[in-house]
Amino acid sequence: MASATGSTTAPEAFTEEEKLAIRAQLERLLANPFFSRSRRFPSFLRYIVNATIDGQAELLKERTIGIEIFGKSADYDTAQDPIVRVTAAEIRKRIAQYYQDPGHENEMRLFLAPGSYVPQFHFPGVGAAAPEGESTAALVWPAPQNAPSAPAGRRVHRFLAATLALLVVALAGAGFFAWRHMQRAGFVEFWGPILNSPDPVLFCVADQTRYTTISLRDAQDPERQVTLKANLTALLIDDLSTIVKIAGVLQSNGTRYSVRGENATNLTDLRYGPSVMVGAFDNAWTLRLLRPLRFHFANNPDMTMFSIVDAGRGNQPRWVIDRRQPIDANYYTDYAIVARFTDATTGRPALIAAGIARGGTMAAGEFLTHADLLNAVRNQRPSSQVDNVEVVLSTQIVDGEPGTPHIEAVYFW
Repeated sequence: MASATGSTTAPEAFTEEEKLAIRAQLERLLANPFFSRSRRFPSFLRYIVNATIDGQAELLKERTIGIEIFGKSADYDTAQDPIVRVTAAEIRKRIAQYYQDPGHENEMRLFLAPGSYVPQFHFPGVGAAAPEGESTAALVWPAPQNAPSAPAGRRVHRFLAATLALLVVALAGAGFFAWRHMQRAGFVEFWGPILNSPDPVLFCVADQTRYTTISLRDAQDPERQVTLKANLTALLIDDLSTIVKIAGVLQSNGTRYSVRGENATNLTDLRYGPSVMVGAFDNAWTLRLLRPLRFHFANNPDMTMFSIVDAGRGNQPRWVIDRRQPIDANYYTDYAIVARFTDATTGRPALIAAGIARGGTMAAGEFLTHADLLNAVRNQRPSSQVDNVEVVLSTQIVDGEPGTPHIEAVYFW
């Protein structure tokens, strides 16, 4: 019989019924978009779960996983190549996001403790010590029903205890709202110039014009198709992720906005109200607006080395991607700039979210809706009054998916 934590290595630790239940829960996780859109994450999670319930948890070491899942050589240097650690951290984040979504409250919980590659399993209805970072109450399903009444002699004590509990809850509630105010402080401060403008916001997004053919279906007979030549304007799906995140912020604030391709945007358009630029090397307006700022994009003449440079350090490239290396590989680092400032030419607030490669722009979108990261930027603000801010971000790309954004540099002016 498995323990509630499932921290076992012997094959007999799990009954066949429990193994079936664990594998069913694993498939639920892998069918979720947090995992189904990736190639490596499902392989990684399936490998460590099957090894654990089959009594082979002792095999779950960083080097072994690197060899089995990522095809590394037996003597590869784990210190120089942390892909296993990075992937495990991203999987932990996605598991947590899965269980935070509504509808998963009563499911078996799978937990991967920090620093470990051996998953733990918490079965519904089993009370146990909670893993680090989780409350015990969350591990017990369902809550006991029809519990017997307490003896009469304890009712007064229970009343006093309940009164004290209510007082504690009230104080905790006040603390919670104070905490929420602090959590939102960075968000409100960063977004204020964009959201407080009475004028609509203009999205200026990278667009690609393509001459191709499209297939149209017959309304009466959908199986019949006709192929026509067409001139299409395409939007990159990675940019769309960031556009949706920013648009969600604008909509929640009741701020009007419109979307226009960078090829169709002119200077007069940018003078009507705040603007949002998405994309870097495929968006001329991003490059133009960032050029006078401390952090901006650059490249070498043959367009093989793309970077973010620091004007405060002689425009030397500090964050670089070599396009001669295949970035379609499973593992590389991307960089992005997020800037919110009043543009000197238009006199209007501008917001830029742009990565060197595809993952950087997606990380910029996550940063803009991440309260903790925005607060971390706010905490670096100097005491003097400043209105503009620029942030350089990095993100680890694993299996084409960006990880959590990390702040590399912040500049206020």
